Amino acid sequence: MKNSWTPLAVVYLGLAIVGLVGTFVLNAWSVVAGRDYLGDLFGSGPAVSSIGVDLLIVAVAGAVLIVAEARRLGMKRAWLYIALSLVTAFAFTFPLFLAMRERRLRAIATGRPGSAY
Repeated sequence: MKNSWTPLAVVYLGLAIVGLVGTFVLNAWSVVAGRDYLGDLFGSGPAVSSIGVDLLIVAVAGAVLIVAEARRLGMKRAWLYIALSLVTAFAFTFPLFLAMRERRLRAIATGRPGSAY
């Protein structure tokens, strides 16, 4: 059986780890400092609000993509990526999904379509 971790899947997994660690550190810093997270995101001026809205729309579009691609490829439990993004960060769960998607595509290409990641 061939390794299902393609170079692209490894890159996505690396990005997921960076997204998890980076956002965890900054979110923990916000909590320790007693900051109003959503208030800071949407109320600290037009530029920060613009970034907040931008990221929110990208996250919603990414969630739709996760559901659509998971259904198309027969991947199970796609809702977990979306739920996990609510308690971690979309910067972690989206690249993680892309890594698992690459593994699924590799499984289909090598004739193991029953392997649903």
